[in-house]
Amino acid sequence: MKILTILGARPQFIKAGSVSREIAKRSEIQETIVHTGQHYDANMSDIFFDEMKIPKPDYFLGIGGKSHGAMTGQMIEKIEEVCLKEKPDWVMVYGDTNSTLAGAIVASKLHIKLAHIEAGLRSFNMKMPEEVNRILTDRVSQILFCPTDTAVENLKNEGYDNLDVKVIKSGDVMQDGAIFYKSLAQKLSCDIQDNFILCTIHRAENTDDATRLKNIFKALNEIAKETQIILPLHPRTKKIIDELQIDTKNLTIIDPVGYLEMVWLIDNCSLVMTDSGGLQKEAYFFQKQCITLRDETEWVELVENGFNTLVGADYEKILKAYQTSTAFRSKELDLYGSGRASQKIISELLVYEL
Repeated sequence: MKILTILGARPQFIKAGSVSREIAKRSEIQETIVHTGQHYDANMSDIFFDEMKIPKPDYFLGIGGKSHGAMTGQMIEKIEEVCLKEKPDWVMVYGDTNSTLAGAIVASKLHIKLAHIEAGLRSFNMKMPEEVNRILTDRVSQILFCPTDTAVENLKNEGYDNLDVKVIKSGDVMQDGAIFYKSLAQKLSCDIQDNFILCTIHRAENTDDATRLKNIFKALNEIAKETQIILPLHPRTKKIIDELQIDTKNLTIIDPVGYLEMVWLIDNCSLVMTDSGGLQKEAYFFQKQCITLRDETEWVELVENGFNTLVGADYEKILKAYQTSTAFRSKELDLYGSGRASQKIISELLVYEL
């Protein structure tokens, strides 16, 4: 079996690494990895792949920093060339990036079987480009690997029971990765107190809205008077904060960190505050309560079970969530597959082939 894996962002590589390590155990599977370059950064060097135990891409397309239309169109053209050359049995895509959608379109046009990992997720916010990408990708896939019961139910509600597609609850490959990388975590060299909050802010809904961003930082500054807040800050967000002259004097702002350093921060913090989708889950994997600086989340099961609190950009709600937050209360739940998602995905692909 030949699998062509399409990846565009560093988080996708980290997720795909778990599946690739499982593929490496199977002599009957050959994987070709294509990196579109959508979210390429200088840190994704050979050292990155070596440290993360991730196979280096076989193809690097170098497509990034463009509009949605230009980026997706160029990806379709280049991915099609790779598919015609490699002739895979399956195209495998992850998540909801433009790279995901481009790979899905190519596979459907060339009549190559398509597997979508992290299928069925919905924010029900069609203004998010990620929502459009994931919905369209689900619709043209032959096999949909859902990380949660909620994702399976979303597809059922959209009528997927009546379509010629296989829907499987596989569990979440991010949990596979969290378990694997915990032993490789790297401590930061900056001044870190014993009790600290890990915070990340990067989503456009917050950074592109001056009122939301100011409210969030007003609350963070207040909280930081009591508990250290460590905030790895992307240069784009830092530029916006500087332009708006937002006060950050109480916060411990650091440069963006590598994934192994981020794993250490998650594992050692007392609380997570974020607008990231992935970090909400990773907080749960490492048994940390999470306050989410968004109005909605795809991971509704975390909210329903009390592991996650949605506060949007509301100053009062952020402070209240912090003041009422408690230590992680473990429950006997298997929300994301207990670290066996990669095995499930590869086993199902092999069965599908029979």
